[in-house]
Amino acid sequence: MILTRKLLADVLIRYINREIDLPSVVSWAEDMIREANFENGSFEIIREILARIGLADVREFGLTWDDCYDYLHKLGYDVKVELLEV
Repeated sequence: MILTRKLLADVLIRYINREIDLPSVVSWAEDMIREANFENGSFEIIREILARIGLADVREFGLTWDDCYDYLHKLGYDVKVELLEV
């Protein structure tokens, strides 16, 4: 599997939107570090973000909204929050 910046961004957005929980994101990140090939030209940034996410299950590290915002920005995305009435 080739892990792209887009795929990593999609997982972060799914986490932000509570479609997947923190343990699932951490497990996914750990699996990707071990098994995936990274998109050409993006090895360093993808590896850095995955490594940080892999530690998010440790209380001192966590995974905050600010973390996700920063990671998405590093991956080349701007984040826009929209409020929807339910």
